Amino acid sequence: MSSTDGTDMLTDLLGEHASLERELADPAVHTDQSRARRLGRRYAQLAPLVETARALDEARGNLATARELAGEDASFAAEARTLETQVEQLSGRLREQLLPKDPDDDKDVILEIKAGEGGAESALFAGDLLRMYLRYAERRGWSTEILDAVESDLGGYKDVAVAVKSRADEGIWSRLKFEGGVHRVQRVPVTESQGRIHTSAAGVLVLPEAEDVDVSVDPNDLRIDVFRSSGPGGQSVNTTDSAVRITHLPSGIVVSSQNEKSQLQNRESALRVLRSRLLAAAREEADALASDQRRSQVRTMDRSERVRTYNFPENRINDHRVGYKAYNLDQVVDGDLDAVIDALMAAHTAELLAAGS
Repeated sequence: MSSTDGTDMLTDLLGEHASLERELADPAVHTDQSRARRLGRRYAQLAPLVETARALDEARGNLATARELAGEDASFAAEARTLETQVEQLSGRLREQLLPKDPDDDKDVILEIKAGEGGAESALFAGDLLRMYLRYAERRGWSTEILDAVESDLGGYKDVAVAVKSRADEGIWSRLKFEGGVHRVQRVPVTESQGRIHTSAAGVLVLPEAEDVDVSVDPNDLRIDVFRSSGPGGQSVNTTDSAVRITHLPSGIVVSSQNEKSQLQNRESALRVLRSRLLAAAREEADALASDQRRSQVRTMDRSERVRTYNFPENRINDHRVGYKAYNLDQVVDGDLDAVIDALMAAHTAELLAAGS
């Protein structure tokens, strides 16, 4: 990014922030809650950049004054050196904040966890991952809602989908998007009588939750089937046909929901997942036409890659994408995920800075 491009972009973003401030001050805007929320999120997203830009302008002004006065009073020379460091730090922060943003960063997410290789142990591990994400959401003040769940015989999950929403204007996708991929566990399964360590895996798929304005679904493109909800082992747990399976005919995407008691509720849950999958498919199609840099970022979230290992005997967690390693697995699976996610976000930012230099 050239300095000219950066200056132009900053001017545009500062203008956008001022425009949003005027819109949000208009009571008429708040009669449309969906629009008001979108505007509020974007305003909150731009706020740190505006704060940095203003602090940088002030520091540059103070530095110019200190340098001018240093010729008359030597004490100002030390102040000038301090201000030079401050200007350098603020300039670096502003460069990071001006990096291209993922258009979905401010969205809520739908997170799906699917048992993989490893049978019953994999399903138990999927349950552990669900608990980890639910605890993490609780720590950050996010709300969660189980949209669909297929339990296994031993209490884990063959497949589970959960919606994660922010109560404030905090983008959840910006943090959870790095969780997509194959997660591997190494431990002694509860079904192992010889005490041997087994390796199994579960897949995590993270989707930005689509809003009505993001994806339009034609009802004529849907085939909706109803069936009876089933529990562990496939036994029927409902005497009515309340579970719903929706097939999107143009894309072939199939989603189902049986977690709610009513057919209508299950239909709405399934449609939420469908819209998010369609949005993700559209993003992937756009990414396929984008630059090599963008495609490389998408590949880090490919579900075919083993992104992380959870080694219980050593209480160790490894994220293979950035070489992150820590020996606090017990805390991580209890929801203390910030350190590993921060490492992934920092590596992502460093890649963008390197690509733009």
